[in-house]
Amino acid sequence: MSFLRYLWWPFAVLVDGIMRVRNYLYRIGHKKSFQFETVVISVGNLNVGGSGKTPMVEYLIRLLSPHYRIATLSRGYGRTTSGFRLAGALDNARTIGDEPFQLYKKFKNQIYVAVGEERALAIPTILNERPDVQVILLDDAFQHRAVVPQFSILITDFQKPFYKDALLPMGRLRENRYGAARADVVVVTKCQANEAQALHEVSAHIARYAPGKPVFFSTIKYASPLPMCNSGTVTGEVILVTGIGNPKPFEQHIAKDFKIHRHFRFADHHRYTVEDVSRINREADGRSIMTTEKDMVKLINPDLLTHLQQADWFYLPMETGFLVNGSEFDGMMQAVVAEKVKEAATPGNDNLS
Repeated sequence: MSFLRYLWWPFAVLVDGIMRVRNYLYRIGHKKSFQFETVVISVGNLNVGGSGKTPMVEYLIRLLSPHYRIATLSRGYGRTTSGFRLAGALDNARTIGDEPFQLYKKFKNQIYVAVGEERALAIPTILNERPDVQVILLDDAFQHRAVVPQFSILITDFQKPFYKDALLPMGRLRENRYGAARADVVVVTKCQANEAQALHEVSAHIARYAPGKPVFFSTIKYASPLPMCNSGTVTGEVILVTGIGNPKPFEQHIAKDFKIHRHFRFADHHRYTVEDVSRINREADGRSIMTTEKDMVKLINPDLLTHLQQADWFYLPMETGFLVNGSEFDGMMQAVVAEKVKEAATPGNDNLS
């Protein structure tokens, strides 16, 4: 840790104090929390930036949607709209946010996708407009204490685990490491290999902050590149374009099979412009352009399509897979949801407690 970073220490202490008071007020009931009979599963993290929350939500959709009617709910960060919104055919990444639109584009025939800043209000709205919903998946909601989920999944990046991080602004943590104890399970994401000793050490560190909670290890599985507009094959030398929290795993994967001429790194949730695309096209100069699935849903905006067609743009579909004990995780989630759905269906249960 550099000396300059320590200059932020007083502010990190202030952040810690504010979050401790906030969590205490929720714990004693001074700030109101709502728990719904409908099954609510929260997926979130302790830090800011990309840890793999949305891929985990996608994993849960694939696991549960064959058996239950699913709705996803997120804040819709970076969207141009506000308030509650249920995704429809006229929506895009700008109206509902890039990650919700990614979910809608992939699963629109299987699930409902909703956004809303006030999730305690958005959940009853979902249930009123879509009464067949049985499970609601909250994306990026670990610090959203106004809703008490029936099950909480904490995500942490293998390369940047929360137990090695510091509070904002010294580090990337939104709250103290001991907040991990609220989780029902911890999933370590973006693991590179199944090394028993390394995984054991990570589990031991996590157990200090989330004692007794199961720990699972997942990895990213990339599919073959798909064209965004033009058909064709990927050239041996490529341009990378990313606007995500942690592009390193994506870059490492591409580097295995292609020579990277240049990597255009944009901030997470970056809203691409005509100028961005034109500049990237000029740099490509006949090379293929590779981007992430999350960036793809922002780039296919109608304002940019004509410019995308002027070069060969590709994106890589991705999904989460478990290194070890994936069947145990699946079984646990299916059992939890089956039990909660059965309880919710019991006569006499209200929708809100």
